[in-house]
Amino acid sequence: MPDVIEKVAWIRLDEGRLLATRTRGREVFYLPGGKPEPGETHEQALVREIAEELGVTLDAAALTPLLLVEAPADGKPAGTVVRTFCYAADGAGEPAPCSEIAEIAYLTHGDHPRASPAAREVLDRLAATGELRRR
Repeated sequence: MPDVIEKVAWIRLDEGRLLATRTRGREVFYLPGGKPEPGETHEQALVREIAEELGVTLDAAALTPLLLVEAPADGKPAGTVVRTFCYAADGAGEPAPCSEIAEIAYLTHGDHPRASPAAREVLDRLAATGELRRR
């Protein structure tokens, strides 16, 4: 049985592009969010992580489950899987790099090579539904 890392992520689209973050010391872009702390619900964890990483306030009651993605965990031993619970929500404030975030970007399907495995899976799924720009 593979090791599984559970995460939550915010799916924000802007003009058909997906918001993604790059942490300091990493080359690829990830979905904004993170791991729930012990005792936290997914919603609580996502609200906390997005405030810390991007300075945006999400309303936990307004989060809408969108996707469940499983993909190889970037930078972890072979066989490690990241299970990401993705949510959509409006946020108060404009995303800006905070904390460990070095850069934000809005990715299209053409940015596949710049994205982590989980982010690539989300790019593929959103492109298949027509919600994401191809280039």
